[in-house]
Amino acid sequence: MLQVQRFVFNDFQENTYVIWDESGECAIIDPGCFRENERLALSNFITERGLKPVLLLNTHCHIDHVLGNEYVMGKYALPLHLHQDEIQTYNDTRKWTAMFGIAPLTVPEHTVFLTVGETITFGNTSLKILFTPGHSIASLSFFEAESLQLFAGDVLFKQSIGRTDLHGGNLSTLLSSIKNQLLVLPDATKVYAGHNEPTTIGEERIQNPFLRNL
Repeated sequence: MLQVQRFVFNDFQENTYVIWDESGECAIIDPGCFRENERLALSNFITERGLKPVLLLNTHCHIDHVLGNEYVMGKYALPLHLHQDEIQTYNDTRKWTAMFGIAPLTVPEHTVFLTVGETITFGNTSLKILFTPGHSIASLSFFEAESLQLFAGDVLFKQSIGRTDLHGGNLSTLLSSIKNQLLVLPDATKVYAGHNEPTTIGEERIQNPFLRNL
């Protein structure tokens, strides 16, 4: 059974997820750990639970979701998995690091490009790769069908949706992604977003004002 731990990191209040199953293997999704205490919170949890990190995933590459990539890659000797077209988004973070006075982020050397529609596995868990652009150029969402859990990045939030005013954002594309990739999932599907509290597909279908005309 897939288990989930959420961490809220950095000044953007970004959600980083550690997910694991009975095998003890775990995946880390969108590590936003930037400060030393955030890095320790992540690594201490993994150590205390006796977990073995085997997979590093980015839903998309806006600055708040990638601040901890290099730390996780170095700490656990993992390559980064992402959509190939998000490399452009990653490179765009340089303007944000300059704005906030932090060292520029570069695309890690060891990357693996994910294929939309396929599954990626760790332990006894399979995650289906969903293509959900609109918030960024090539956002991905990861769906675990057995326990009905979805890791949606900044595509869908509790009673809201991702912003579309950044480079690569497009409102009609985002709404199409939500309609055709997310709202087709069972209502009981729990949605873990890149910010704020979890929700469900059923709750958002009814209560989310941005989805009323879909």
